[in-house]
Amino acid sequence: MQENPAVIAKDPAPTGTQTLLRGLGVVQAVAAGARDLKEIARRIGTTRSTTHRLASCLVDERYLRVVPQVGYLLGPKLIELGFQAREELPLVTLATPYLDELSAQTGDTIHLAIREYDEVLYLHKNPGRNGPEMRSRVGHRMPLARTGIGKALLLDDTREEWQRLYQASLPVGGKNLHWPQHPEQSWEQFEQRMKEYVAGGYAFDLEDNEPSIRCVAAPVRDASRRIVAGISIASTVPYMPLEKMAELIPLVKQVAARLSAELGAKA
Repeated sequence: MQENPAVIAKDPAPTGTQTLLRGLGVVQAVAAGARDLKEIARRIGTTRSTTHRLASCLVDERYLRVVPQVGYLLGPKLIELGFQAREELPLVTLATPYLDELSAQTGDTIHLAIREYDEVLYLHKNPGRNGPEMRSRVGHRMPLARTGIGKALLLDDTREEWQRLYQASLPVGGKNLHWPQHPEQSWEQFEQRMKEYVAGGYAFDLEDNEPSIRCVAAPVRDASRRIVAGISIASTVPYMPLEKMAELIPLVKQVAARLSAELGAKA
């Protein structure tokens, strides 16, 4: 028998939904800096007694902790869940929609890479539609100091580390085996460029590693604000003039920031 639509009511909200949302509100208030019950209650709009019950339950379940002379802080359970969430969704899987978006927007080659010791390790590549195919590939390694994405991975490093990696990247005999005619930049030039990249939050490859190849890169950060990966947009010189590179800086930074937010980094 067909039910009368007039008597079909919308399912009520599950019992306890309001309590759940208030509990999440308490966690978010503490994450935003609220340290006592009065401030937490003000932020989520509950009475002091209700706030106390919610906070006490969250402390019992280890989602919050109380530190003497400080107040409420996020608890160890959230740390455990955060690591579990990160491990359950691999970086490449998380990044792929963002890399596909960049590829569709630009038509250029898109890379995702991480640092492994003194090298860039490429994890993902979207081949470009502009110009010839690049020799980079998934699993390929390059010296950090010679690539745009490698420089992006170094933005938080010290001057001493930059210099060490610069020296390690110098070609044997002072000549680039892939491009013997390419003049090597001096350490002073490299350092100046790195300082500019740190200030801007991006990095360039200006044919430093491969003839006619340029790229614009930006770092990806996790919840600790540590650089954990890099994204780059690369193409050959005819498709990557300096004017276009400047225009791509905000785009690659924005996508890197969105991916960073997925990893828990705050803006």
